[in-house]
Amino acid sequence: MAARSSPRIVTVGETMALLGTPDHCLLRPGTGPTLTIGGAESNVAIAAARVGVASAWIGRLGDDDLGSLIERELLGQGVHVAAARDADAPTGLMLKEHRHGVPTRVRYYRAGSAGSRLSADDLDPDLLGGAEIVHLTGITAALSGSARSALRRAIELGRAGGAAISFDVNYRATLWTPEAAAPVLRDLATAADIVFAGPEEAALLLGGDPDPAAHPYPWARAEEQARRIAALGPRTVVLKLGALGALALADGAVHRHAIVPIEPVDPVGAGDAFVGAFLAELADRRPLHACLAAGARMGALVCAVRGDWEGTLDWAAPDGPPADVRR
Repeated sequence: MAARSSPRIVTVGETMALLGTPDHCLLRPGTGPTLTIGGAESNVAIAAARVGVASAWIGRLGDDDLGSLIERELLGQGVHVAAARDADAPTGLMLKEHRHGVPTRVRYYRAGSAGSRLSADDLDPDLLGGAEIVHLTGITAALSGSARSALRRAIELGRAGGAAISFDVNYRATLWTPEAAAPVLRDLATAADIVFAGPEEAALLLGGDPDPAAHPYPWARAEEQARRIAALGPRTVVLKLGALGALALADGAVHRHAIVPIEPVDPVGAGDAFVGAFLAELADRRPLHACLAAGARMGALVCAVRGDWEGTLDWAAPDGPPADVRR
């Protein structure tokens, strides 16, 4: 785990309490749900900390027990926490429903949450100004106008301190329509140095997918999407391609990496884990192939167990990451 030094990677967003139902989604007296935490940006911060790079999470929590749980858990995972406590709004909640031990649906209870009320006033200028990488996502942009203002201000503060701006599109159809999301996400991607996206998210940024018949080979199609996103302004574009692997484009060069084979249990959070490990290696000036390898490994670890981030705890296990990504 990272030493508690000045955070090099700083994330901004909402973290929620996470309840997991027993199998078959049946809640009965005496068979209570599991309780943990989850949130795209804090998942990234946890993964970066596990790789060995000091990280921080900035957000807004309710002045309640769930907010205290989130703060304690993140601190316990080596993540610096800078979270305002809101006396008038609760900490958000998500519920994972399971069947046969596998999550089948995630429900969110975040309307009016403290996290949705995130604003520029909640930001820590010293943390953002001292960061090497500031990481943001499209989820936060979807929460409210004040949250979008917070992201824009985070970019300004990070840039002023010389940080690279990282942006994961993370489009959520349950939060806003493609028509509402596309221009906001495109503006954020244009302002970023590093952009992460899936194929559908890349298409959303680009205003429509190219004709699949013209690009029957998936890698070639992904490369075209990456080059078109890079034309918006980012120096580095990383496409997370599911079972195919991942592709990164930087300085005109394309790098590819296959997935790490595992038996998937819970895919939620795997993309965030990929990003956290990738950014940690990037902060340490590791070559792009090592960043992709670390991301693939960390994503696989998270996907192989229940929970949004708990698989990151296996990073330093005896049968841990391959030699090319080990610290």
